[in-house]
Order: sequence, then structure tokens, then C-alpha cells
Amino acid sequence: MNDSASLDHPFPARRRWMALLARTKANHIAALLGNCGALPTHSTLRGPESGLVMVRGRAGGGGSAFNLGEMTVTRCTVRTDNGFVGHAYVAGREERRAELAALVDALMQDQDRSANIETNVIAPLEQQQAEHRAGRASKAAATRVQFFAMQTMRA
Repeated sequence: MNDSASLDHPFPARRRWMALLARTKANHIAALLGNCGALPTHSTLRGPESGLVMVRGRAGGGGSAFNLGEMTVTRCTVRTDNGFVGHAYVAGREERRAELAALVDALMQDQDRSANIETNVIAPLEQQQAEHRAGRASKAAATRVQFFAMQTMRA
């Protein structure tokens, strides 16, 4: 996840953990949070609610922008009893995932809990997603056609 975190962003660490949470299913986040001990109670400030966002694209990666279409997202904002506020936007209509991601966002902002959450939730998610990407990359590499072999056969 280093490639997206290295972009000019005011909070690269928060961007890193929010990206990980946005790609993780609710039951997996809940299971990892179960390893963190007693969690603070939290109240919902907004949502979870689903809506549509417009997805934009660029022709050729750098050309003029165009509207690609709409995508369903679910957002949620929570506040822990300690006063930390967490936000989350996730693809689809999975309300529990948005709420759990917002809770983890709030907990990561708490200096007393962030190390525990990093160790028991964020680091395992990062490792699992890196392994998944590596597995997909190795499958794709196995189907790669190397055209330079055709040139050596003609000689």
C-alpha cells in the first residue's frame, strides 16, 4: 500500500488504514476487532446511509475528464465515548462495514489505542491484502506471453 500512501496527502497514515478498511468485509473487521480487548462504546453521528457518487475517468489516463457512471457507496460517522470521531465511505450497501470502518478510524486517532489497533487490525489486513495481490500477480504472470522469443526463433 506504499504507492498510494506516498502521494502528496496531508494524512498518509490515515489514507493507508482507510484504504485497507474500505477493501475488507465487515465480518473480518469485526473478528480482528475482537482481538483488541474491550472497545469503547460509540454513537452514530451520521448514517450508515447509502447513496450514489459519480465516478469520473480520464481518456488515456491524462486526457480530459468524463463521467463514467454512478456507484453506490455507504457512509458512516461515529464518535467514541472519548470524543474521537471516525468517518468511512465504502463501496456498496454494506452498512455494518461502513460503521466498523468508521469505528476503527476513530480508534486509530486515539493515542492510547492506536498501537493496539495497528497491531491487531491494520497490520494483519495489510499483510493479507499484500498476499492476495501477490497471488493475483503470480497468476497473471503465468499467462504472460513473451514476444521476444519469437525474434530469436527466426534467426
